[in-house]
Amino acid sequence: GIQSRRPCFLTRFHFSQPSLCMQSLSRIGQIFRHVSSSPFSFTRTPTTFPLPSTSSRSFSTMSEEDTIFGKMVSGKIPCQKVWEDEKCMAFRDIHPQAPSHILLIPKERGGLTRLSNATEGDKELLGHLMWAVGQVTKQEGLTDFRVVINDGERACQSVFHLHLHILGGRQMRWPPG
Repeated sequence: GIQSRRPCFLTRFHFSQPSLCMQSLSRIGQIFRHVSSSPFSFTRTPTTFPLPSTSSRSFSTMSEEDTIFGKMVSGKIPCQKVWEDEKCMAFRDIHPQAPSHILLIPKERGGLTRLSNATEGDKELLGHLMWAVGQVTKQEGLTDFRVVINDGERACQSVFHLHLHILGGRQMRWPPG
């Protein structure tokens, strides 16, 4: 039951696998820089912290580099880059969920903090990202793969810079969630 699950204080929801919470913590630590007075702890009562509003088109107080992905694009944080063009780049996930787990991101985040924020003006970029998935999977030798986009906190989106997970190299299960 819910009592036996460890709370993930980052998302305000309970995960049946505490490792998911730790992965979320390691990925979004940069988002919580502004929260310095509250201790992080794993308790039976979830501690909640304010997240930037994801309903708005963009974060008015955040620059392109404020996410870990923005810092990777700028070169301030190293990554295992596997593919790049003028609009996007792909790199290996630091917490792979499959033998091949690659993240594909647009180089400019703009208002695309999540897929549900896409507008008609984003159609070309979104199409380009799907085309780039094909380029990356060919380069990596993946003939069967899965593409995942987590959209929002409850879908376990941990970095609010649109990104596509490309997973392959093992048998996938259905349903995924």
